Amino acid sequence: MPRASILSLASVVAALIAAPPASAQPVKLCDVARAFLVGGLHLTAIVDPDTIDDWRTKRRTPGCRVTASGFTDLGIRREAVRFYERVRAAGWVRTPDPMDAPNEASLRFRTSGVDCLFNVYEGVLLNTESELRVTGEGTAKAGESRYNVFAMCVPAAAAAPRDVGPDSTSRRGVRLDVGR
Repeated sequence: MPRASILSLASVVAALIAAPPASAQPVKLCDVARAFLVGGLHLTAIVDPDTIDDWRTKRRTPGCRVTASGFTDLGIRREAVRFYERVRAAGWVRTPDPMDAPNEASLRFRTSGVDCLFNVYEGVLLNTESELRVTGEGTAKAGESRYNVFAMCVPAAAAAPRDVGPDSTSRRGVRLDVGR
C-alpha cells in the first residue's frame, strides 16, 4: 500500500475515533437546557436523542429531548409561570415567530444557538422510559407536588415564512377563512 494511502487511512481512522458518535451530536444540543434544569432548578433530568419535525425548515431535524421532574409547593399553574420567569432570568429569549402553545404551557426559547420548546405539566403523560425514571426520583415534602418539564431542542434557525391569508392554508393544513 502506498505511503500516502496509509496516511490517508490513518487520518480517517483518527477522525472517526476523535469525533463523537452521530447520536451524541444532537444530544449536545440539550446540554444548555439540561444544565439549566438540573443546575439552576435542581430537577432530575434525562437527555435523549430525537428527530424533530421542524416547522421552520419543514424537515425532520436531528435534535434531542430533555425529560425532567421536580417538586413545587405552588401548584402546577403558578409553577409554570415561575418556571418561564426563571427561563427568562437565565438569559433565554423567545424565538422569533415561536409557533408554540402558551395555553398548554408550551413556550419556545432560544439561547446559545439552540431553540427549545419547553412544556410544564403534571402527572405521567409521555409514558416514556425517561419520564418514568425521572418521576420515580425523590420524595415530595409535606405540601409539595411533583411537576415535570419536557423540552425538545434543535439548532437555532430562522422562522419559515407564514402561509397565512384569506385564501391560503396554514402550515398545519387547516384552511383559514379570515373575515368571511
